[in-house]
Amino acid sequence: MGKITPPLVPRVARLLNGVGTHLKLARLRRKYSAETVAQRAEITRRTLSKVEQGDPAVALGVYARVMQVLRLEDDLALLAKDDELGRKLQDAGITAKLRAPKRLRVARHEIALDQSEGRG
Repeated sequence: MGKITPPLVPRVARLLNGVGTHLKLARLRRKYSAETVAQRAEITRRTLSKVEQGDPAVALGVYARVMQVLRLEDDLALLAKDDELGRKLQDAGITAKLRAPKRLRVARHEIALDQSEGRG
């Protein structure tokens, strides 16, 4: 029995389907067979078919390997490059919560204080 993947929002599913279509068109433009791309990406033809259909259950690393075979790996740098929402939140002054200090650092600080006060 295969993995059950939670459903995607329809818009995201369409985007992922578009990525798969773009990869298939890139393969066809290069006149590579599905078998050739699958072998070079070290995946099965069935997995390549899923990639080209935009299947969300396929790992991002598999998409990356197919892109590498097609010499499109530089396009990965474009993912989330223009974080418009993040910049708006940053401009609005919303900050992330600060992490609590690590215990080891606190313990060392307490030891140093004890030694400076002559207790340790």
